Amino acid sequence: MKRSFYYYCACACVALAMASCGSSGSSDGDKAASTAPVVAQEQYKDIYTGAFDKAKTFIVISKKDLRLTVYAPVNNDTVPVAQFPVCLSRNKGQKEKSGDMRTPESEPGEPFTIEQIQPASDWTHDFGDGRGAILAYGDWFLRLKTGHNGIGIHGSTGNENTVPGRDSEGCIRMRDVDIVTLKEQYARVGMPVIIKQEGQGLKPFEIKK
Repeated sequence: MKRSFYYYCACACVALAMASCGSSGSSDGDKAASTAPVVAQEQYKDIYTGAFDKAKTFIVISKKDLRLTVYAPVNNDTVPVAQFPVCLSRNKGQKEKSGDMRTPESEPGEPFTIEQIQPASDWTHDFGDGRGAILAYGDWFLRLKTGHNGIGIHGSTGNENTVPGRDSEGCIRMRDVDIVTLKEQYARVGMPVIIKQEGQGLKPFEIKK
């Protein structure tokens, strides 16, 4: 059944509200760890499953809602065809320099693009938390052309309890299973990627009457 975009938003709000519940003594990380599977399974049901042109799809990443949505033009409309929870940078705001722990935001009318799709199952990273260098990227790293080095969409091996959340050093983390789905079913080199500003709501094409 095809649902309106407001239906998707309502589902997202309910799931995110669930993610914010818990005892007053729990940390944000504990809440994310305990609710991430619920959000991942329940947040985005009944996404459009009809025919669409993969060559015209694009990605929108919402810092406000901690989600990645794949959109496609269908019959003079723009519809969401897939949505996933994500983890973004621990610091909020526009990325200005390397090491500032911020996820870059695209300018209006100037989306970023996927410039490389790289196998990353054996890539490691040291987060400086005492664990040393660990596997950290899932199966794929979708490198983004943002004007900053090392920014991409990837899995969350070793850190899946942070999805959804704000914990990355600037990249967009997905659950390991979701980065595989995104790569195999939707992603392509040259694909536009819009990353919204902090607190930015729906864009005009996302509002369905």
